[in-house]
Amino acid sequence: MRTFICGMPKAELHVHLEGTLEPELALALAERNRVRLRFASVEDLRAAYRFSDLQSFLDLYYEMCATLVTGQDFADLTSSYLGRAAADGVRHAEVFFDPQSHVSRGVPLATVIEGIHQGLERGRREHGISSLAILCFLRHLSEQDAVSTLERALPFKGRIAGVGLDSAEAGNPPSKFARVFERARREGLRVVAHAGEEGPPEYVRQALDLLGAERIDHGVRAIEDPELLARLAREQVPLTVCPLSNVRLRVFPTMQEHALKRLLDAGLLVTINSDDPAYFGGYVADNYVAAQAALGLTRGELHRLAAGSFRASFLPDERKRELVDELDRYVATH
Repeated sequence: MRTFICGMPKAELHVHLEGTLEPELALALAERNRVRLRFASVEDLRAAYRFSDLQSFLDLYYEMCATLVTGQDFADLTSSYLGRAAADGVRHAEVFFDPQSHVSRGVPLATVIEGIHQGLERGRREHGISSLAILCFLRHLSEQDAVSTLERALPFKGRIAGVGLDSAEAGNPPSKFARVFERARREGLRVVAHAGEEGPPEYVRQALDLLGAERIDHGVRAIEDPELLARLAREQVPLTVCPLSNVRLRVFPTMQEHALKRLLDAGLLVTINSDDPAYFGGYVADNYVAAQAALGLTRGELHRLAAGSFRASFLPDERKRELVDELDRYVATH
């Protein structure tokens, strides 16, 4: 089954580049940039990857961001992720990045965006993976900070496909960011938002109705609201679900209790993704494998999940059809 899953063409639509920073690379970058960390070894750093909730993860996540300083750092990080993704059968990736966590440390926004772009281009050349970058606003900061970040990013609009909303969800509803997302839509940027992970189903509604989100990142708590569930199924709003992350951050106690299968059975457009794979113990194929084993997903359901990942992407329709056709041929012959 793992061989089948790794070979199955798929897209990844919910992965934070900063969350792909493996301990080995983090320590190498810290040495390269003379950044002092409180971890003496890879083993020490990995031992810190025991999280009680989203905030405990975010604390370490932002601490590790300090190792990213130069454009080469961002290019290396991005290229490293795409190499792992290629081994998992990823044909297209739409990657998140958090500029506020870098600009606040004095790293120029141009350094971040151009470095990521170089890494994405290297991934296209070396692995044949198409990609788009999505700039995320940190929801624990103010909307004015998000507005300022968007204004500074607009000169680089050719490098950015869309905007998103991430970081600590509890107490930071999508409604807080309605104006900046309205501005982003006017600029022609695509819109996604994290909602319904640690926040309630109402946050999913706000993301749809107030932000104009075209995809909901996570969205798993929609299972608690039958009316919202019916709407998501009816409108085929994609959910970018991250099973291993949800279990590691205690959204669900075990993988067997995860809502993924119930969301599929309710007719929703669901995709499987890795979120922050360096921290949560698995890249995208690992998430497929874990969900399949725990929930008894059939090959047909795995096929549906992978096809949904292409359909939910921001690729042109013709390219979506080509990739779905490739997937269909793979499933038919394996």
